[in-house]
Amino acid sequence: MEINMNNLKELSELAWQGKLDTKFEHHPVHTFYEGSTELAEDLLGIKGIAGMYVVDTKDGLVMLDTGSQLDIDSAYLHIKKWRPDEVVKAAIYTHHHVDHVFAIQKFDEEAVKLNRKKPIVYSHQLLPDHFDRYKKTLGWNTAINRRQFAINVPHFNWPEKYRYPDVTYDKELNFKVGNCSFELFHDRGETDDHTWVFIPERKILATGDLFIWAVPNGGNPQKVQRYISDWSEALDKMIKKEAEIMIPGHGFPIYGQDRIHEALSTTSEFLRDIENQTLNLMNKGKSLNEVYHQVQISSEIIKKPWLKPVYDDPKFLIRMIWRRYGGWWDGEYDRLLPDTRENEAKEWVELSGGLDNIIKKALINLESQKFSLATHLIEVAYYADKNNEEIHLAREKIYSAISQVQDSSMARNIFNHASLASSEKKRDLASED
Repeated sequence: MEINMNNLKELSELAWQGKLDTKFEHHPVHTFYEGSTELAEDLLGIKGIAGMYVVDTKDGLVMLDTGSQLDIDSAYLHIKKWRPDEVVKAAIYTHHHVDHVFAIQKFDEEAVKLNRKKPIVYSHQLLPDHFDRYKKTLGWNTAINRRQFAINVPHFNWPEKYRYPDVTYDKELNFKVGNCSFELFHDRGETDDHTWVFIPERKILATGDLFIWAVPNGGNPQKVQRYISDWSEALDKMIKKEAEIMIPGHGFPIYGQDRIHEALSTTSEFLRDIENQTLNLMNKGKSLNEVYHQVQISSEIIKKPWLKPVYDDPKFLIRMIWRRYGGWWDGEYDRLLPDTRENEAKEWVELSGGLDNIIKKALINLESQKFSLATHLIEVAYYADKNNEEIHLAREKIYSAISQVQDSSMARNIFNHASLASSEKKRDLASED
């Protein structure tokens, strides 16, 4: 039987069997799918950057997450095509990230035009503070997302306007529309404002980004604090709901209680193990670098099709755990009150006998696949002579090569950003200097 490669339900079975390329072709974050899929009776799925889901309650529609700015028009069209005569009465933001909060717009506009109530938007009580934070850090968020998502377009800007929720809650909230109860639960994980949802009448579990068909995005190097042990505990709570359909923040639905249990429990186990190892080493007074290199990532667990390191790098989670429990200092005494990178680099260049030696050694390390050492050395060279063409040629080559061997799209894009920057004789394309 021929598979429809835009049908999320059909793709879910291939994904579970490990038959999809989630590193590139079916990446859980970067891949968009045309159209929409009826995932079960009265349940619609749409996949842009993130997943959006719509429940027909027989007395109005409820959206579970509302997509990005790129989804505003398409989500409206797909939902109206699916249920042309039904009204969107409510929407739930699982968290504040911009791929989950925008496609309610046209339903708001429609309500105003027809002189009826706008959809009621629900979220956790901390979510509005994050919208406010985004407004304070527009330049920063523009820069970091250009790096993370390989957005090499100078006109890209972070969103300035947001649709704030109408109803917020603290720990739990229940509401009913039509024949469906929506049970909202707060747990920290990828964010501190995260909501997951259970619909008991349909046995539907909406995880938000607490499950994304990849190593959990708990270590993102440019983003605010994430909570690894809390995340694990949230997944354990979800298991107890004995859902029959799980709709994730990214990726594909999972059907059947046994599969859902396995997906959630192995992800929880992965998170718990990496935090326990990190804290054990921290409690021995180790530096961040020592902890980073001594924590062992379970090779068995990340072989699971839903736990591949295709977005976040598992090693990034170690740094996030350190920051939560240990603060910003990495335990290296020379980094407590550091000199400028430029002054430090000039000392190393003098000691090494000149820039040529450093560039040459960096390229030797690259050829030997000692990638981290290659980057350390080429950055020393850069800070010693920022406009040196030979340095930029080597830097471009080094970061391009390192980018290509990364499983994590996050690491791949950041390294590639550095390579592209040196192709333009810059350190970084997202900064103003």
